[in-house]
Amino acid sequence: MERVTGHGDLHWGNLTAAPLCLLDWERWGLVPFGYDAGLLHASSLLVPDVAARIRKEFAAVLDTPAGRIGELAALAEMLQAVARGWYPDLAPRLVARAEALTGVHPPVPVHSEVSA
Repeated sequence: MERVTGHGDLHWGNLTAAPLCLLDWERWGLVPFGYDAGLLHASSLLVPDVAARIRKEFAAVLDTPAGRIGELAALAEMLQAVARGWYPDLAPRLVARAEALTGVHPPVPVHSEVSA
């Protein structure tokens, strides 16, 4: 798996407006290629226009085999958080995105916020 230096927690809460700054760097390090873009895309799924813009802007990363692996790693991490009670509104869209990338419906724990 190709790894690159990345932020490791790239979502809208860790970005500022003008001037653009990335905040909260305690998880930075080597991440799968496409992980940061995949995480930002996943965190945007409740706002389809924003998610589409992220996909467009990061297509050169996300539309590669390595980028898909990084996006899947980000989705897997977010789905693990869903199983612990985080992101209940986002959960169905995370499952749908993972299924769109793999063609397989992700397994859902019995006591998860995600419905099977």
